[in-house]
Amino acid sequence: MLAEAHGINRIVIACGHTDLRLGIEGLSRIVGNNYSLNPFEKNVLFLFCGRKSDRIKALLWEGDGFLLLYKRLENGKFSWPKNQAEAAELTREQYNLLMVGLNPLNPKIKEVSPKMLF
Repeated sequence: MLAEAHGINRIVIACGHTDLRLGIEGLSRIVGNNYSLNPFEKNVLFLFCGRKSDRIKALLWEGDGFLLLYKRLENGKFSWPKNQAEAAELTREQYNLLMVGLNPLNPKIKEVSPKMLF
């Protein structure tokens, strides 16, 4: 679901770190209070990243209820924008960059030492 994001009209990320212990109510409150967005907008995927940057939560209103998704990477980290005061809307291409580990707002490929590969 998170990799393809079929049927999603908009993708919004909450920049900075979010306490991923929060559930549907807490995350929807962040969307409404911190970013003045409507968490009940149908087919809008809201993404949140934890402090470790190896896991994200996604919140999606489907019209009859919320869907809460959680993804934890086994290896690596998401490159997440750090400015907590903002939310950013992503294009489909930027979303794909995020899913492969690049910062969608400032994609840079970092050189990896051979030791880190094994």
